[in-house]
Amino acid sequence: VDLDTARKELEEFIPHVKNISDSSIKKMAGRDLMRFKEFKKQGMAVRFGRFTQKENKQIKKNVKEFLALTGIDSAEKLLFTSRYPEDKDTIHRLKTEHHFCEKISEGIPRPWRLIYYRARKIFDPNNYKGRYTKEEKEQLKKYQALHGNDWKKISELMSRSNLSVARKFSEIKSAINNGPWTEEETQKLMSAVKDVMRRKLTAENPSSVSSLEQSDTDLWIDREQLYQPLPWTEIETQVGSRYWRQCKQKWNSILTSKLTRGQKLSRGSNGLRTKITLIKRLYETKAEDANEVNWDELSNAIGDVPRTYVQSKFYRLKVSFVPLWKRRTFSEIIDYLYEKTLPDLEEKL
Repeated sequence: VDLDTARKELEEFIPHVKNISDSSIKKMAGRDLMRFKEFKKQGMAVRFGRFTQKENKQIKKNVKEFLALTGIDSAEKLLFTSRYPEDKDTIHRLKTEHHFCEKISEGIPRPWRLIYYRARKIFDPNNYKGRYTKEEKEQLKKYQALHGNDWKKISELMSRSNLSVARKFSEIKSAINNGPWTEEETQKLMSAVKDVMRRKLTAENPSSVSSLEQSDTDLWIDREQLYQPLPWTEIETQVGSRYWRQCKQKWNSILTSKLTRGQKLSRGSNGLRTKITLIKRLYETKAEDANEVNWDELSNAIGDVPRTYVQSKFYRLKVSFVPLWKRRTFSEIIDYLYEKTLPDLEEKL
């Protein structure tokens, strides 16, 4: 399939395909296009976002079966071959002979590359090493001084994942302020987010930026629905006095206030209506897993709030009203809220 045809055919399954590079389109045409068409025949849409428990189980099953098929003795060798230079050639040959790409993505309606990255995250033993010791924190500071922000290099030296070392350094380097946000800090945060989005818009559509340069921050928020993922470690650097998680939490609270125009969704009769609507909508999804819920769509139903607001509201509902919620499945929690909690909330309203 030529490049233009591949891009056109992929557009049916991937709405943002126009932003994907030509080289990635070529790879997807070979690895994904036929898979997507098969999933379409089965009535399954291509998925993005967080992986569900069902998908994680399927990935584990696919990896286990591929190991049994090839005789490769560990998932780490299969997915992190560069860590085993003496076995590298043999592993690459076995992966080619036994169609690794097809096998690893079997039964999962997602782009192959996303499945591969998810498998690496699941099976990387460096992701599950617990808290950093004092010695590790000192090591991390020394390695960062030597190698800058080359997190791949540092992760290899520390036997921790890239993301883990980057985020931990972000936390320990900051002069963390745990008090209330000052007006100056808040303005720095707003400016940093706007700067990130300006660069994103410039890359996608330069003409759209000039029309927004004259606008206030609210229009940027409405225009871009900025509760999508943002590069928080970069934003943290611009703010200076807070680490990335604090920046994210503060931004979500600002965004909730802006998008709801200051309505107090969590208090009084408004709070009851929010809980009632959330329980009803979750029940209607018939989802078996939290990752199957379209939280963005749900947030619009609640009042055009960030998805994180809705997710935290659901967390508080289950903790407050569902006994032994940790032992229940997601669908059991929703059923309990709908059958037991909802009538009480409606009566109270």
